[in-house]
Amino acid sequence: MAAVTLAPRALYEEVAELLRQRIFRRELEPGSWIDEVKLTQEFGISRTPLREALKVLAAEGLVTMKVRRGAYVTEVSEQDLAEVYHLLALLESDAAAEVARRATDAQLAELQALHAELEGAAGDRDRFFALNERFHMRLLELAGNRWRNQLVADLRKVMKLNRHASLLKSGRIAESLAEHRAVVAGLRARDAEATRQRMQDHFRNGLEAAA
Repeated sequence: MAAVTLAPRALYEEVAELLRQRIFRRELEPGSWIDEVKLTQEFGISRTPLREALKVLAAEGLVTMKVRRGAYVTEVSEQDLAEVYHLLALLESDAAAEVARRATDAQLAELQALHAELEGAAGDRDRFFALNERFHMRLLELAGNRWRNQLVADLRKVMKLNRHASLLKSGRIAESLAEHRAVVAGLRARDAEATRQRMQDHFRNGLEAAA
């Protein structure tokens, strides 16, 4: 296999991103052992940047380091998933309420347009997943709390270890779209508390589908 060409940014960061995407694409399955020797040969690097990259992924919760056994892709338990969804529901519903209170008309129109794209992607699971995350992250950006944004970004990385599981349940994409419509309607009505509750409902239903 040819060596992967790495970008000029910090080597360990580029390696971390390459591994992160492999984990999200399930090329590295949850619970699987990460073969450091094989990866150093494939990437044409020493073990030092690889180990630094693994530390980054371990801090994000994507990799679990086991003493004298090496690195493994993290397996997400039902309890882990419930805790992640609980925190996301709190953080993102708070952000949604803030956007309902103070977003401009143009910003609300932008979210409406993102939702319209999501509606059009219902038949393409990968695109739907990407657009869904884009909608949620844009809403967080508009709410304007960078610390909340960072927490959510990290939690969503862990959620991706269970990627698409909730969407595979029959009818879940249609349900998710209906929940998004309700959130968008709350935003456009500038009803902060209704929007907060609808976002919490969205995450609660997502967890039930993923369980």
